Amino acid sequence: MPAKLPQPKSKPLSNAQLNKLVQMQAGKIQQLEDKIRELEAKIAGKNPTKRLDQAYSQKADDARKEKAGGKPPAPKKNKEPSRRGRITTAEKAKLAHRTEQVFPESIDRDLCSFSHTRVAWRLEDGKAVLIAYEIHRFQNQFGKVQGVLGRSEFGVEIVIALAYQVYCLGLSMDKACAVLCFFQQIKLSKSQADRLLHQLARSWEDEFESLCTLLANSAVVYCDETSWSINSVWAFLTEQITVVFYGVHKDGATLQAVIDKTIFDGVLVSDDAAVYQGFTNSQKCWAHLIRKAIKLTLTSPESTVYREFADRLVAIYREGKRLVADKRFNPEGRRRRVSELDDAILELCGARWVDDNTDVEGDANDYRLLCNEVMRLMLDSELFVFVYSEGVAGNNNASERELRDDAMARKTGRTSKTPIGAKRRSIITSVLRSIGKQLKAFTLEGVIGEVNKWIIRGRSCFQQQAAKLDRTNAKGILDRLVINADPSI
Repeated sequence: MPAKLPQPKSKPLSNAQLNKLVQMQAGKIQQLEDKIRELEAKIAGKNPTKRLDQAYSQKADDARKEKAGGKPPAPKKNKEPSRRGRITTAEKAKLAHRTEQVFPESIDRDLCSFSHTRVAWRLEDGKAVLIAYEIHRFQNQFGKVQGVLGRSEFGVEIVIALAYQVYCLGLSMDKACAVLCFFQQIKLSKSQADRLLHQLARSWEDEFESLCTLLANSAVVYCDETSWSINSVWAFLTEQITVVFYGVHKDGATLQAVIDKTIFDGVLVSDDAAVYQGFTNSQKCWAHLIRKAIKLTLTSPESTVYREFADRLVAIYREGKRLVADKRFNPEGRRRRVSELDDAILELCGARWVDDNTDVEGDANDYRLLCNEVMRLMLDSELFVFVYSEGVAGNNNASERELRDDAMARKTGRTSKTPIGAKRRSIITSVLRSIGKQLKAFTLEGVIGEVNKWIIRGRSCFQQQAAKLDRTNAKGILDRLVINADPSI
């Protein structure tokens, strides 16, 4: 490496040079001090810290206007701050229409002491009334307010009225809240309505599972399905109950979870979809078959074959209904007459059924498929079960009507968009419509009377009926069928 060259050393300043440098620095310092005094003189009469002791926005502005020669404005009155935060129970109790005492059951009132006050809105004579309940206690036993869910501040009659409008009439939550406000003077926000429905669904979950148990052990079940915003919606109806599943898949696994075909010994009334095949007793819908035959006459009006086929198919169905209405026959007698109807089906469809010519298109192919379908159903004994079985109809129109409003809601975008909403809708719709089948008149008064009986007995009529059946366990069925549903609903 090359050797480093020595660096030259700085030469020290002389005394004359140091004196000259000191004089230059002193002069510069003097100039800066003069500048500071000049600036201090300019702001001597303006001290910004004086305004810190006053309200800047109002008083300072009035002072500027007065100095400029203008008249200061009149002082404004202080507005009372708007109410924010929760209202205390004591404040609500002051607004109550009346106060009621609530004591524990089967406890002498003289032994009880006051515990706390609870307020709740109730419906009386069609109008909302705020009631303050003074809860008394004896040791760890508290008085319970009848007809109020959990810690809610609204009576169950208000919640059921809301649920009926949303899930039975198809109103939106906003419109349902507006109806309650207009007729009953109940002020509910959308968020409050949502939480009330959520609470109702959670309290009715056991009733829904009891309905599923009763459904799987019913003698006759009508069912149908249609697409929905989340997967599909499936409706199952009997004479006494209605169970609707929203947000489930339309496949065999879903049907197997609801009705196990290996142990179900009732009659399933449905259309001829592949998912319904394999049941021991099954009645296929005649309305679907007749509609297919009528469609052929409309698309090919010049064909006498299609017209005669449709007329004869309708005549056979009417003959079966005539046998049902004929009181001279008992079920066994009607069963013997079914062989005559089978022969009529064979005569109507046999020629096209044995013809293995599949090289056809359009209406001719639809006619071939329809004949094969009718013959297959006849050979499987799924056409005339309604003739000799009590309480069985020849079509599943009842289940189709049940899904009509849901189909319209799907087309207009008024359906639930989340699995939690689908689960809540399934529970409330099923329980509410099943209650309606237990009553002579489906009214709010009747529903409230039935629900109050549940509270007194400790369990619902559906739970009482399901307790006698041990064949099906429907615990958590919605959590298994509705994808990503919250089990804590």
